[in-house]
Amino acid sequence: MKQIETPYQTIYMSGADELQVESAVSEIEPGLIHIQVSFQSEVERHFPQLELYWKHSIVDIQSYWQPAAFRTKSLVPDFNHHIGSKATVSAPVGCFYNLNGLNRLTYALSDALNQTDFTMGVHEEDATLNCRVRLLTEPTRPRMSYQVVLRIDTRSIPYYESLRLVSNWWERMEGYRPAPVPDAARAPMYSTWYSFHQQITAQDIEEQCRSARELGIEAVIVDDGWQTSDSNRGYAYCGDWQVCPDRIPDMRVHVERIHRLGLKYILWYSVPFVGIHSQAWPRFKDKLLSFKENLGAGVLDLRYVDCREYLISTYERAVLEWDLDGFKLDFVDEFYLDVEQEAEPKPGMDYVSIQEAVDRFLTDVMERLRLIKPDIMIEFRQNYIGPLMRKYGNMFRAADCPNDAITNRMETLDIRLLSGTTPVHSDMVMWNPEEPVEAAALQMVNILFSVPQFSMRFEALPELHIDMTRFWLTFWREHRDVLLDGELSARSPEAMYPLVQADAEYKRLIAVYADVVVRTGLKVPKKLILVNGTLQDEIVVSFEEELAARKVRVLDCCGKIVREETASFAKGVQVLKIPGPGVVLIEDK
Repeated sequence: MKQIETPYQTIYMSGADELQVESAVSEIEPGLIHIQVSFQSEVERHFPQLELYWKHSIVDIQSYWQPAAFRTKSLVPDFNHHIGSKATVSAPVGCFYNLNGLNRLTYALSDALNQTDFTMGVHEEDATLNCRVRLLTEPTRPRMSYQVVLRIDTRSIPYYESLRLVSNWWERMEGYRPAPVPDAARAPMYSTWYSFHQQITAQDIEEQCRSARELGIEAVIVDDGWQTSDSNRGYAYCGDWQVCPDRIPDMRVHVERIHRLGLKYILWYSVPFVGIHSQAWPRFKDKLLSFKENLGAGVLDLRYVDCREYLISTYERAVLEWDLDGFKLDFVDEFYLDVEQEAEPKPGMDYVSIQEAVDRFLTDVMERLRLIKPDIMIEFRQNYIGPLMRKYGNMFRAADCPNDAITNRMETLDIRLLSGTTPVHSDMVMWNPEEPVEAAALQMVNILFSVPQFSMRFEALPELHIDMTRFWLTFWREHRDVLLDGELSARSPEAMYPLVQADAEYKRLIAVYADVVVRTGLKVPKKLILVNGTLQDEIVVSFEEELAARKVRVLDCCGKIVREETASFAKGVQVLKIPGPGVVLIEDK
């Protein structure tokens, strides 16, 4: 077994016995190293699965963050847990940290394209982490060389800073540069999915957009249903991407109406699926990666030139003919080869590796659509949120979590930790119209640090709910500079981020979502905003420095002023009366 000595641990390698291996270790600064490994073959061949392995002592480690963890941020045993990453799934990074939020081990890989499997688990015999990185675990093209960099960061810095620095590291790599972000991608949006599912019509969409525009919503995402009258939730009729006249009689006219209302228009496509009842089925039925019996559809094999060209030209035609402003491209994680399949060339293919073909396809989608409309928007849904996805798209959305405010908060913050300037959108907000307005407001308060998406029928909402929605969307727009662009500190992922802070030059905004102490920090700027994201009518605040003679406004969940006063805040712990959910704004006079 080959090995690499570093200042902090020994890295072992397996699977490379028949390859030449060269390695170089760079200590970027104390506690941060880059390990570059090059594998060479004298002849072109299919490379075996390669493994990098090391042990890390579990000292002052209590939790584990990785992009696909969702609600589970716990340590796991090493014998039954692995996670995967590739171009369209997750990201090759993870972070072990302590309960003070300090990094103890962040690992990241330069190869975000090929399938990589990670096993980062507790070895119970000696209380260490068995850290295994398995490279090239999906069949890929024959090659003579493969190079990868493993980044290991053990510096005692906030876990979110270590992850942000990984994101910055990826951004600087050739082929990973994020796509430009148009202003419209940073504005609230309306989605038809939860409000209508597949039962949409042009009239319904236009009616909701009129109400949405009055609330400050600036785009509509028309989801599944526009292309078929079938409502069985499968994809047997997908693949032709022609408008169903029963749903939308004239798409161009319909889009023009939405534009006149002042909203952008984004359209949903299930990228990989060609259904058995589509006109395209006979053409592509022999060019599939797999067939999904339960969906009635096959997954296109993008290694074929005509499969890629068919999809890209479909999107180009939609922009040119209907004047679309963007696309919601769904299910792009379905492109993969089973281990039993062979990555061998066939007539009509120009790629052997499916991941390289996916990269070419999605890169071309963005580049060719931007030639038609430079400010085109492309949304991807969690878990398609890695560094390469930032190249292909300019909006990330949380995974489906209907009516679940807490999960929406957790998912949006998880994505934000790696996304840099790529805007992160909430899952579409929805709630039962019979909810007390305070409970309904939790749906809005929990997504403050993301771009809001909304998916309810406005005519079904009580007037008080409309007032509440208007207030929080107005609040969000007013403070977008700090909510989206401020320096983000998301505390305690293992407790689903009960306290989140964002800082801009003259503004600090802290949202609290549980019964915990809010610490205002030092050097409080001119404007301090505290959001009570609970149903309690008070929050406990520790002022770490005295704030003298400040103007104070307290607002309830509908934006109604509860009290206005001038107050000073002594250093120490105080209980502030704030309706839950509600806001207190503390500003210099």
